[in-house]
Amino acid sequence: MTSHFLKSRTLWISVAVLAVIGLFGAFLLMWRPAIDPIERPTTFDTAQLQRGARVVEAGDCAVCHTRPGGEYLAGGLPLVTPFGTLFSTNITPDKQTGIGQWSLPAFKRAMRQGIARDGHFLYPAFPYVHYRRMSEGDIADAYAYLMSGPAVHAPALQNQMNFPMNIRPLVSFWNLLFLHGEPLKPVAERSEAWNRGRYLVDGPGHCAGCHSPLNLIGAEKSSEYLQGGSVDGWNALALIGMGQRANPWSREQLVGYLRADVVDGHGTPAGPMRPVSLSLARLPASEAEAIAEYLLSLQSPHSVTETTPTTQPGPPADHSTGALLFTSACAGCHGPAAPMREIDGRPGLQNTSALQASSSRNFLKTVLEGVPAIPGSPGPVMPPFAASLDSDQLGALAAYLRQQARPDQPWADLSSTIEALRQETK
Repeated sequence: MTSHFLKSRTLWISVAVLAVIGLFGAFLLMWRPAIDPIERPTTFDTAQLQRGARVVEAGDCAVCHTRPGGEYLAGGLPLVTPFGTLFSTNITPDKQTGIGQWSLPAFKRAMRQGIARDGHFLYPAFPYVHYRRMSEGDIADAYAYLMSGPAVHAPALQNQMNFPMNIRPLVSFWNLLFLHGEPLKPVAERSEAWNRGRYLVDGPGHCAGCHSPLNLIGAEKSSEYLQGGSVDGWNALALIGMGQRANPWSREQLVGYLRADVVDGHGTPAGPMRPVSLSLARLPASEAEAIAEYLLSLQSPHSVTETTPTTQPGPPADHSTGALLFTSACAGCHGPAAPMREIDGRPGLQNTSALQASSSRNFLKTVLEGVPAIPGSPGPVMPPFAASLDSDQLGALAAYLRQQARPDQPWADLSSTIEALRQETK
C-alpha cells in the first residue's frame, strides 16, 4: 500500500514539475524585455541619410505606413488580412506615438525579430521575416533616415483582429515555426547585378510576401517561392518563368514596368503594385535593372506550353454589346487610333497582363477601381467605372476584350468573379 502511494505521489510530482517547466518555457517564449528609451539623436551624417532614404524607399515603408491623405510615415493605413484588420503604425520620430525613443538596438530587434521597443510582438504583416535578411549597414542607414525626419503625433489605431490572433504573445509560436534565415550573402558565381537584385527581392523589397501563396496561418509557402499570391483582393502574379511565357517579358519591358511605365505588351502596374512601382521609380534605374536580371533568371518548374481548348467550340458568342461599350467608354484612350495612345502613353489592351491572365479578377478590379492619381507622382490615370457599369455591362465588356486577346480561352469565371468583387466592395 505504502509502495503504491509513493509511486503515485512520485508520478504526480513529476507531472507537476513538467507542467511548471512547460509553463515557464511558454512564458519565456512569449515574453521579451523592453529596451530602455533614449533621447532622439539629432546629428546625422549626410551620406548616411542619403543611403537611408534609398533603403526606406526600397523597403516600401511609405506604402504601408502612410495612409491616403495622411502625414508621411505616420501610419493609419488599414491592412486587411484573413485574420482581421491591422492598422500600420507611426514610424516618425515622435517620442509618444512613434519611434522617437527607440535606440538603434531596439530598431534592429524590430527589423530582425519583430519585437517592439517595449517588448510586445509585432504582427508578421510587418515583413520582419524578410527584413532580417538585410545587412547591418542598411538597417542602420534606414534608422538614421527615419530618426532625422519630422516627428508627427499620430496615436496608433485599434486593430480589429479575430480570436485568437488578437492575443499578441501567440505570435511567438508563429515565429518559432517561420522566423528563420540570416542576412543574405552574395553568390560568388553570379554577377553583381544579379546579387543586388536577389537582395532587393528577398530583403527590403519582400516581394514573396505578396507574390507567394500563404498557408493557413499566414506564412509564405517556401516550396512555392514567387509562384503567385493574393493581396487586397488582387492576384499577385507569379514572378518566376517570366521569360518563358506565351507572352514573355523582356528585360526592357520588366524594368519599365517596375518603374511604373506603360509597357507595350504588358500595360502598367495597378492596384497594390502601383505605389510599389512608383517607389522603385524614385530609385536609380540600376535597382530595377538588377531586380529584372534576378527575376528573369528564375525558371518556372512547370513546362511552358500553349494552352488549347479542351472542348469543342460552340456557336460564336455575341460580343456586340461589349464592342459598343468599349467604343463608348474605352476607345477614347485605348482604341488603335486614340490620340491618348501617343499623348499620354495609354496602352492597347489586348496584350496587357490583366487581359492575358487565366483569371479575370485583375482586369475587373482595374475597371472597377481605375488607376488613381497619386499626388506628386507621374503616370497615367484611369477613372473608376464601378458606378457607371452594372454587372451585366462589365461582364459584356470583359468578355469582348478577352475575345480580342485570347479568342481560344474565354474567361469562365466572369459572373462569379464580378459578384464576388461587388460583395468585397460592400
